[in-house]
Amino acid sequence: MKRIQEKLSENKKLLSIYFTAGYPALTDTVAILQELENCGVDMVEIGLPFSDPLADGPTIQASSTKALKNGMTTQLLFEQLKDIRKTVSVPLIIMGYFNPVLQYGVDAFCEKCNEIGIDGLILPDLPLADYKEHYQAVFEKYDLSIIFLITPQTSEARIREIDKASNTFIYMVSSASTTGAKQGFQPEQTAYFKRIASYKLINPQIVGFGIGNAETYTAATQFTRGAIIGSAFIKMLTEAGVTGISKFVNSIR
Repeated sequence: MKRIQEKLSENKKLLSIYFTAGYPALTDTVAILQELENCGVDMVEIGLPFSDPLADGPTIQASSTKALKNGMTTQLLFEQLKDIRKTVSVPLIIMGYFNPVLQYGVDAFCEKCNEIGIDGLILPDLPLADYKEHYQAVFEKYDLSIIFLITPQTSEARIREIDKASNTFIYMVSSASTTGAKQGFQPEQTAYFKRIASYKLINPQIVGFGIGNAETYTAATQFTRGAIIGSAFIKMLTEAGVTGISKFVNSIR
């Protein structure tokens, strides 16, 4: 968690990249992380592929399907990442759905994350109330940040409740659509960014969904601490592989 907090304390807009573990090839995970570090990316979200996603658009769904066919599993991801802190220092966040965590065992999963050097978890289908009642103590025991999502439909009361339960940043979903559904922001989305900024929350916000180029990155970070790119990065990986990472990151900022 400390790595995320230190990164958030830096006086700059942050660029976070999401990619699916085990995609395009099963053994690409570590190479992608190392190249993202070399290119100056601020944070990385490692997607744990899941067969029945809720908010993932077609690009991320397809990458998850391919990664699962490649043979990616929770245990294999942990094995691939066991020495990652010898070469990568940026904050690392695992993003996935709660069912694989439950199947692995919440305590065992969190313990393994701590052992590897994972800094936080994004689990969109883990309800806030269940987290607070059953799992908050486990996450805190293993020094893992929990990162909750808000959308334009989330009420101010719930946003403030999420803010109190958060300890690094809030994942601000830019729209009600799935990931990668469209590029560019409409006036209502800009109004949403301004509205959340006016709440002056304890935790900073980082925007995800619909960001894939320098224009949308700049627009998304005008009122927030940073932005997350997922689908556009995965499309690039599909076309160019690991060798295309540097050109992609340099095109964003």
